Amino acid sequence: MLKHILLSLGAFCLCACTNSAGSEDPRKVLGDGGVSNFYSYEADLPDTPGVLLAQEPLKSHQSIPGAATNIRLLYTSTDGLETGQRIAVSGSLFLPEGTAPESGWPVLLWSHGTVGIADICAPSWTGYVPFHNEHLSTWLAEGYAIVASDYQGLGTKGTHPYLATRPAAYSNLDILRAVQSSSFPLSDKIVLAGQSQGAGAAIATAGHADDYAPELDIRAVVATGVPYFTPEALIAVQEARPNNRVDPQLGYNFLALTLIEQINPDFHIEDYVSEQALPMARAVATICNRDMRAKIEAAGLTYNNTFKTPPTEPLKLAFARMQYPTLSLKVPLFVGSGAADKDTPIRMQAGFVKRACAVQTRVQAHIYDDFDHLTALNRSQSDSRAFVAKAFAGNEIAGNCAEQPD
Repeated sequence: MLKHILLSLGAFCLCACTNSAGSEDPRKVLGDGGVSNFYSYEADLPDTPGVLLAQEPLKSHQSIPGAATNIRLLYTSTDGLETGQRIAVSGSLFLPEGTAPESGWPVLLWSHGTVGIADICAPSWTGYVPFHNEHLSTWLAEGYAIVASDYQGLGTKGTHPYLATRPAAYSNLDILRAVQSSSFPLSDKIVLAGQSQGAGAAIATAGHADDYAPELDIRAVVATGVPYFTPEALIAVQEARPNNRVDPQLGYNFLALTLIEQINPDFHIEDYVSEQALPMARAVATICNRDMRAKIEAAGLTYNNTFKTPPTEPLKLAFARMQYPTLSLKVPLFVGSGAADKDTPIRMQAGFVKRACAVQTRVQAHIYDDFDHLTALNRSQSDSRAFVAKAFAGNEIAGNCAEQPD
């Protein structure tokens, strides 16, 4: 996922969607529209974050196999990127089959990976891809309720701040507040889980919880394909970069620079991206990540023919928004890494584990040979299931930091 974001990302969609408010800064409403009226809340929002505004059943293609209940949610949250104003965010709730325990179903908060920035890419609208459905169905079969935010700006009004950790954390914490304060049969106990972009969101959610939502009973974090931005990570990414080959992963670049555009009004796409790549870069506001990859390949885009110059200085602002609030977590952390991961390279993830261990986080880290950024998710579940069961049971999880290489 993050293989190409780290060095010389360079594209951004400047076109405003025609169904967005005409007077608004187009940078603030990229990707808006194309979803149902459910995602728009026209009344004044409550002042309190984490208030459930609306719910409705999901359609079959938006549901998870094995879920007895599949619900789309709209709730209040806080703009975590800039204003701190109250916003509406969408998400989903999936309940297992059977009768809930007396204390309610234990809650697994799922943080999704990269889908795009357009509203139509929101998981509650498009549904999950098959390997995600397989993963989430397994958790349901184990008796966990799954709560899943779309994140700020996906589905709902405003540009999704791609990879910014605080907005994702606030969206996650507030959907937990919304479901636990409603009539759903849910336990107070929570485990956070995520993959790729969602791994970063889950870790940030745990880090922001103490200040933003200290009332939530978060027991642990499960993360696979963890992004971690450091100078060492830049080296790892550069070494893996195919500068002169057609590269479908350039779509990640286009998504990441939409974050720069939101926070840096002086950033202009034409200064960085070539005329050949500009139409594809602009399409990021209307095309989801899975389709973008195929279109980039068909257009024959390489790193070298896409960028005129790297936006190194503007990118520093974006990197600042992608950092974790802390690596010293009060709850145990499971990290699953594919040895063949080229999106968040194994060196990047190992560096994250080393630093988290150094600040006394209880890390249980696993590396899976011959598995990559995506396939490590389901491969790791045989280990993460036992980890999560211990966390919900309140059993001690010591971690394996002492076994990690120097």
